[in-house]
Amino acid sequence: MANIKSAKKRIKVTARNAVRNKSVKSRIKTETKKFDALVEAGDKTAAKAQLLVVTSKVNKAKSKGILHKKTASRRVSNFNKLYNKMA
Repeated sequence: MANIKSAKKRIKVTARNAVRNKSVKSRIKTETKKFDALVEAGDKTAAKAQLLVVTSKVNKAKSKGILHKKTASRRVSNFNKLYNKMA
């Protein structure tokens, strides 16, 4: 355990941010699963709406620093590829 006051504060801040980051990443995974299910079902209109939702979540996480910018770009690109492959 840290002895210095500022180090103790950083431990608290890191723990708080880790909880926030975990919830955001979990939400992205949930939205991704919904999108994948719609693509599998072949529902193009619902998949388009979900594509906008999941893309927005990923881009927001990127802007907050939760996801690396290249990771976010790769995910969005893969979502678009899946959507465009639909018949």
